[in-house]
Amino acid sequence: MVPASHLVAFTLAAFVLIVIPGPNVLFAIGRALAHGRRAALLSVLGATLGSAVPLVAVVFGLGAILAASAILFTVVKIAGAAYLMYLGVMAIRHRKQLVGALQSGPGASGTGRMVRQGFVVGATNPKTIVFFGAVLPQFAAPEAGNLPWQLLLLGAICLGIQVLSDTSWALLAGTARTWFTRSPRRLEAVGSTGGLMIIGVGASVALSGNH
Repeated sequence: MVPASHLVAFTLAAFVLIVIPGPNVLFAIGRALAHGRRAALLSVLGATLGSAVPLVAVVFGLGAILAASAILFTVVKIAGAAYLMYLGVMAIRHRKQLVGALQSGPGASGTGRMVRQGFVVGATNPKTIVFFGAVLPQFAAPEAGNLPWQLLLLGAICLGIQVLSDTSWALLAGTARTWFTRSPRRLEAVGSTGGLMIIGVGASVALSGNH
């Protein structure tokens, strides 16, 4: 079992790192501006599920390998950055379709697509990979035994904070979007803004340090 002091220290550290907007948050905000609250919340769901991937990798020992290998880390980082920029370009290209989409609402395929896209962003988020691979293990207590379960518990706390933080940002952005939806031109501007924001997140990820 993780000592109570470790749990408190980890929760505080995770909260500080998570509430500062990173790729997951900015992606959700971009989705909220481009497609509304529903799409943003689906993106948050996908990103949270994706964030569980590096957590599972750490639990099974793969996180240390990824953190120690600059090449593997760079490959993951560039893949995530390229995907983000692709989604941003698509949002700008399809900005004129937002009015129709707003009136009809996304179908089931749209729901799955939003979740899948969020999943890829969450799974390739360098901030999450570094946190789970390098920071999370520091708060476990090997002498207490059952190390995998300790890591899973700490990771679950982190994912819980992520859900609350990302959802809050998404809802806030979705509320601000309402004003823009009163005019088709405003809505197109929102689509372009959301797309540019997502491209900017991808660029920042690509230019971030290796470790």
